Amino acid sequence: MYTVDSVNQSGLLQVSPIHQMYWEDCGNPDGKPVIFLHGGPGGGSSPATRGFFNPQKYRIIQIDQRGCGKSLPHACVEDNDTWKLVADIEALREHLGIDQWMVFGGSWGSTLSLAYAETHPERVTELVLRGIFLFRQFESDWLYKRGGASQIFPEAWAAFENFIPEAERGDLIAAYNHLLFGKDVDATTKIQAARHWCEYEEKIVFLHPQTPRDDDPHALAISSMENHYFINHGWIDAETDLLKNIDKIRHIPTIIVQGRYDICTPIQSAYDLKQAFPEADLRVVIGGHSAFDAEVNKGLVAATDAFAQR
Repeated sequence: MYTVDSVNQSGLLQVSPIHQMYWEDCGNPDGKPVIFLHGGPGGGSSPATRGFFNPQKYRIIQIDQRGCGKSLPHACVEDNDTWKLVADIEALREHLGIDQWMVFGGSWGSTLSLAYAETHPERVTELVLRGIFLFRQFESDWLYKRGGASQIFPEAWAAFENFIPEAERGDLIAAYNHLLFGKDVDATTKIQAARHWCEYEEKIVFLHPQTPRDDDPHALAISSMENHYFINHGWIDAETDLLKNIDKIRHIPTIIVQGRYDICTPIQSAYDLKQAFPEADLRVVIGGHSAFDAEVNKGLVAATDAFAQR
């Protein structure tokens, strides 16, 4: 990892009548442009995520997607979907006067990276992807139905499921949607639901246990945004299926770093992407889902170092 403490410029870009997207520009102003797309949905960028890139080689662009991080309004799901985020990325590229850039994204960020690249392939020089998630039904079921991650983290699953009344446990995404967005739900219950959603996710994301974040605004943003995207199937349909549209980007040099023991986004999706996209370089490492797991982190930095030479 590199250390990138300073920001050259930053701002809020008005991307809709409702939303302003936070962006920042770090590293070498004359370096190779790269945009970092964070996970979630609902996560955000941070000084730590700048560290995947050599600041002497790269002009590092980070954003907080609609409703996330420093973007305004916070945790807002209105006028917020995958294809609006793709349009936001392109609007920022034009705003900054960048002709082409490398795209880096992990987890949900890998979904968004592929969606952007397939929409604007002429603007993408390379892709670095981690923890592949393609918004297929089995991937959602793995996370939010019995039989997937629940079998590997049964204690985390029990806490997540038991917060919901037994009669509503057949569809946990819908049950949590009501608790997070229902007008008849009080603020305390919404916070409790947000915390349960996030604590389950945090348990399955890290190879080594971490202390959960005690941060209600963060929990609300993550839980609200993720639930909003999952209940709408990520706005990915037969026409926009990421694997079916892979021919649009097969010419783009691509490195995929995948943790063998990733419980959040299991390796099957990375394997399926590799089968559809044999030109991509799939690098399987001994790690989990987090980009900060030691071997995953090492693999990502090696990928950006390699592409810095192009």
